[in-house]
Amino acid sequence: MSMRAPLKVRVFSSSPIKMRHYPPTITSTAWKTLKRSSTAHRCMPIDIGLQPGQNRTARTLKRSAPMTAYAFDDLSIVLNREGAREFLKLSVPMRHGRYHEIRTSKHLVQFNLNAEIKYIQGRHRDWPHPSEWLKRTMGNDWVYYSVGSYNDIFDIAGEYYFPCLSYDENPFFRHNPFASPAVREAVSGLNPLFEKLNTLSRLDLPPPLKAFFRKAAATNGAALKHRSERFHRILGEKITILPPDTRHVDYTVIPVVIARGCLYHCGFCRFKTRDTFTPLSKDAIVTQMQQMKAFLDRDLPNYNAVFLGQHDALLAGKELLIFAAENACDIFEFHRSYLKDAWLFLFGSVDAMLKAEESLFESLNRLPYRTYINLGLESFDPETLAWLKKPVDVSRVKEAFLRMLEVNQRYPNIEVTANIVLGKRLPPDHLPSLLNFTQNTMNRSFGKGALYFSPLDRRESKTEALACFNKLKRSVRLPAYIYLSQRL
Repeated sequence: MSMRAPLKVRVFSSSPIKMRHYPPTITSTAWKTLKRSSTAHRCMPIDIGLQPGQNRTARTLKRSAPMTAYAFDDLSIVLNREGAREFLKLSVPMRHGRYHEIRTSKHLVQFNLNAEIKYIQGRHRDWPHPSEWLKRTMGNDWVYYSVGSYNDIFDIAGEYYFPCLSYDENPFFRHNPFASPAVREAVSGLNPLFEKLNTLSRLDLPPPLKAFFRKAAATNGAALKHRSERFHRILGEKITILPPDTRHVDYTVIPVVIARGCLYHCGFCRFKTRDTFTPLSKDAIVTQMQQMKAFLDRDLPNYNAVFLGQHDALLAGKELLIFAAENACDIFEFHRSYLKDAWLFLFGSVDAMLKAEESLFESLNRLPYRTYINLGLESFDPETLAWLKKPVDVSRVKEAFLRMLEVNQRYPNIEVTANIVLGKRLPPDHLPSLLNFTQNTMNRSFGKGALYFSPLDRRESKTEALACFNKLKRSVRLPAYIYLSQRL
């Protein structure tokens, strides 16, 4: 029997498999050698090594099931594979937490612990790029992760992969991966796989494999759509946009709405709501968290981040905000997450930032979170604010920016970032006022905090928009990135 030395054939056992720092990739020769007929009880689990970037301490995790692999007909299956335990910025494909996967002749399909499809990566020559993949969100949207040119992508987005959205035009690149036949087929052609899994689930299989086939077959396209509808019912509304800082956890957050509506109702905003700003009761927030925990079910340990929404959680005030943050940490059991650290994300308005008590930031800083607060400043030019129909005085925008810098310097566990609009049709003093104010108030460059630029008009020249952004990035004294408007 021909196979690489790191692979070890084992008889199926309910005891955890001892993890080794071996290359995790199983060669096609090894899979063919281990392939068995459809009498699945003859399938043999395989000892799988750690993924690149996985910490040795992953061995100490309490496992509900061992990590095992099976070769079965034309499928290769790995159950309970353990990925990286922290979100790393790497230029190679990386998965986090624990998941299941099926390798077919054309695709690598990966599932969360509820046996719902999470990722698809092509394995054939028609796939746009071997290091690119699709990700399905809790809202049942597909996002395509493009490598572009690694250096360019990192400069623009702060990550090595650019998430291309299926529901929103890319503001800087002409390329649309969802126009690719191979990508469309990967998304729409899953039914044969579900049907095959349903057939296999009726055979005499090892119990873990049989259970996985049965669950995965049941989470077909229609089931996933119903799941997303249940997800939005729990929240009481759709998450129209996530804070840009959630890129640090690959947008993998548990959303909890603690206040509905908006303070300003700006004229330019594509994500605005007609509702007036209204905080939710503590009971409603806890009920929502408990329902979300039940919704996530077995996949809960794969989360270590919460987004307190919607558009201005900072305005909810210290008591409600700290209450929500503390209860989220307890109810979602972040201390038991497969992933290291805990993350907290929220939006804040100009007025919310100025009204916030210093004791609020002191309390947030003491919580077991890395907290990110994203402010909608938009412009330092009064004419531009009027053009945007943003009902706030420019002096308050400047004051909020200065407080942002102050909070970033004073509190090590809090980072405040800000959004600035970008567009060819904006008044002429919009960008000069930004550069003048930031350069006059900052005597050096800062590595903490960031400015996120949000293009207003997707119809504008992508080349011109990118050139404008690159010029700004070189001139402002904070890290600068584009705002990718992801929803859930």
